[in-house]
Amino acid sequence: MNEQEWLAEQFEAKRTHLRAVAYRMLGSLSEADDAVQESWLRLSRSDTSGIENLGGWLTTIVARICLDMLRARTSRREEPLTEQLPEPNISREDGIDPEHEALLAESVGLALLVILETLAPAERLAFVLHDMFAVPFAEIAPIVGRSPTAARQLASRARRRVRGATTASDADRTRQREIVDAFLAASRAGDFAALLAVLDPDVVLRADHAAVQTGAPREVCGATAVANTFAGRARFAQPALINGAVGLVWAPRGRPQVVFGITITHGKIIEINIVADSARLRQLDLVILNG
Repeated sequence: MNEQEWLAEQFEAKRTHLRAVAYRMLGSLSEADDAVQESWLRLSRSDTSGIENLGGWLTTIVARICLDMLRARTSRREEPLTEQLPEPNISREDGIDPEHEALLAESVGLALLVILETLAPAERLAFVLHDMFAVPFAEIAPIVGRSPTAARQLASRARRRVRGATTASDADRTRQREIVDAFLAASRAGDFAALLAVLDPDVVLRADHAAVQTGAPREVCGATAVANTFAGRARFAQPALINGAVGLVWAPRGRPQVVFGITITHGKIIEINIVADSARLRQLDLVILNG
């Protein structure tokens, strides 16, 4: 086996980990694949004789590529970051793709990915590498061009924002189901007071581009406004497990057309994400629950 073949073998052994890093950085599986492929090109063109930890070197390279992609995305994007919903983790119809097992094993929910989209690129990198992959700040610092102390501060700011949005998220699906059922019943009945009872005062509703094209509002903030949006509606929506969390789906003849991803904290709905894009719907790990 020559050196190039050995490198290719080593790279393939680390590909799943690298995709997991890139996916959490970018929120897009297609962009994550691009970043991983670019890291292979850089590895294949590099002098590897002085690399002692190939896994760490590749993680750093992927992180640098992702940081550049995030910065480019931010500079060219005209609309706010929060108006772009990230791609959820996917599973194939015939079972889980082994290459995606690491992504699914430590599933990053759609709500968390939306929160990560609001972070500055350097904050996101510091948070993802340190908090999700235990990369030391001494190694993160040169990637973001800061001191280790400054890198720690980046991660700390990101952590506060993430925790502020996800603290005490209800892991109990039974309780999630009770809240979602109450929301659905209140929506169908047009019971404004009952809707307010399950909505956090600062709840945010967001819709992807496809949902907006069908008449959904792009973003609605506050319990009163969100309750007004849903009062008397959702007649045909059904409870469903969406990437492991309880939400709602409109699926005429069993075919999902619109998904409502719901994030619950302290017994209140704090976020609703409407996904209607057909490609993203196919990627969702979705199970319709009995009424």
